Amino acid sequence: MATHLDLEEQEQLDQLKAFWKQYGNLISWIVIAAVAAYAAWSGWNYWQRDQAVKAGAMYDELSRAAQAGDAERASRVFEDLKSRYPGTVFTQQAALMAAQAQADKGQPDAARATLTWVADNAAEPEYRTIARLRLAGLLLDEKKYDEALRVLDEAKAPNFAGLVADRRGDVFRAQGKDNSARSSYLAAWQAIDERVAYRRLVEAKLGALGVTPPAAAASGASK
Repeated sequence: MATHLDLEEQEQLDQLKAFWKQYGNLISWIVIAAVAAYAAWSGWNYWQRDQAVKAGAMYDELSRAAQAGDAERASRVFEDLKSRYPGTVFTQQAALMAAQAQADKGQPDAARATLTWVADNAAEPEYRTIARLRLAGLLLDEKKYDEALRVLDEAKAPNFAGLVADRRGDVFRAQGKDNSARSSYLAAWQAIDERVAYRRLVEAKLGALGVTPPAAAASGASK
């Protein structure tokens, strides 16, 4: 019996050796690749978390500077964020905050440059559109109407379509192009949800141009 078991074990051992000789190298490489992939994934996640923590700390510093009205400090922190962590959401948000501080302190050139960076580099279309809306506002204040309209043409985040149309109407109104302004304001009024308070401001702009939106006219008639 012992001899039979010894022979069976030896046969299994020989089969295992033959299998390992044929496939062992491949299995080793698969295991190594799996371990390397897991290590890379873990390292990437750690690096991402580390980047977010450091960027968040700098964002807090910029926020404090902006609230204190220190545009110079806010600008310096933003430049550091931009160079170290350009791909983080914190940097995109910080840029918008820095641009506001710069504009409030009478630094339109710096504000335009900051907003242009967001418009060109932000990963999310929403941030790019917000930056372009604010940039168009600055250009409107400077009477650079054609440039403002070109900026708005690139503001394409769907959720901001109403605000983009409203800002376009402001530019047309400033140019004295009332027909174009009416069309833009009407498009804005139609795109903005009726539960949003800003829609009433757009309605007032239409009223100033002698236009009553269809739904508002119907509501007035029923009353």
